[in-house]
Parts: sequence; C-alpha cells; structure tokens
Amino acid sequence: MTADPLVLSAELDRATARLLDTVRTLDGNGLVAPSRCDGWTRGHVVTHLARNADAYRNLLHWARTGEKTPAYASREAREAGIAAGAPRPHEEQLADLTTACDLLRESMETMPAEGWTALVEWGSTGPTPAARVVWARICEVELHHVDLDAGYGPADWPASFALRILHDPATPRVATLVSDDGAKLLTVEDAPVVTGPAHLLAAWLTGRGDGTGLTGDLPSLEAWK
Repeated sequence: MTADPLVLSAELDRATARLLDTVRTLDGNGLVAPSRCDGWTRGHVVTHLARNADAYRNLLHWARTGEKTPAYASREAREAGIAAGAPRPHEEQLADLTTACDLLRESMETMPAEGWTALVEWGSTGPTPAARVVWARICEVELHHVDLDAGYGPADWPASFALRILHDPATPRVATLVSDDGAKLLTVEDAPVVTGPAHLLAAWLTGRGDGTGLTGDLPSLEAWK
C-alpha cells in the first residue's frame, strides 16, 4: 500500500468529512459527554483534533521553510490547550475544528515536492520525513473519531485504513494476523496466531477493541499502552 502523501490526501479528506459530519450532530450537551479516552469528554477529543491539525501544519511549515517549528511548544502547552478548549460551546468547537482542518489541507496543497522528503521531529520518533504527516493525521482522525463514542466504530473504517494500520511500524508486533478467509495479513516470527476481520484486528491493536470477535491466543498489549 502506498504511503504517498498526495495519494493519501484524498483518504484524509474523506476521513475528515466523516468526522465533521459526526461532530455536527453533537450539539446541545453532546460535547460534555464522556469519550472513550480516560478523563476526556468529547469536547477534549474535538479540541485535541483541532490543535493536532495546527501541530501538523507547524511540521509542514518546518519542512517547507527549514524554520524549526515544533508541533507543540511543549507537552504542558499541548495539555493546557486541550483543557482550555474542551468546555467551549458546540458552535465554537465545530468552527474551530473545521478551520483547523481547512488550514492543514491548504498547507498540504502548497507543499513543494521536495518538502515532503525534509526531516521533521515530533513525539519520540526522531527525524521523520514530512510525508508521514499525512498518514499520521489520518490515524488521528480515524482513531479519535471512534473515541468520540458517537456512533462511529472500527467497522466504519475503510478497509484500506485497517490494513495499513496492521502494517504500520508503530503498531505492536505481537501476533501473526490472519483474516477470516485464511489469508495472512502479517507474519511475526514465533508469535501466536490471531484470526479475525481486519477492522477488529486493527481495533484490538490500537486499543479501540478488546479482542471480541477474534480467535486465537491473544497476547497482552499492556506493555504497549
């Protein structure tokens, strides 16, 4: 499967549109309800997704100009921004998220070809080509869309996303993964075999599912949390 950011940008557009459709339904008190993220309301999740778009736009600016602009000023600033934005009214949250997504899309569209190969840094990954930003944003959108606990689940993920998650280097390599029809999706030496639909395998490995619907000796993922 391709990791070309220009190809993946269309997938990101579709994921973003689905996310915004869900957030539009969370008017009234919808954003104050708990999310699937411990200690976070849905408002925390929506604010995080807006600020994450800003963070990735910072990284693309870094790649485009060579000016070091970290994703976030600090971990403390990231957490403070989410906490401050979480209680805002629905209309303000929706407008903020929409604008942040649009600005990130604009930044992607104006990125020169050579910019995608420039190295940027975020989290603990070390220097990483800017091209990975697009895939990373798709993961943020798709996984946190599930975290909203508002009717969108792993079964709604596109098949291409679920399969790509299974092969992502950041995904725990704890089992050989086999689809329901017997096709090997991922081989891990000396690891137990776990069988099931790709979206349930992806949900289990990313903490969005407890393994229900899968068969085999499921290893613990505790060390990866």
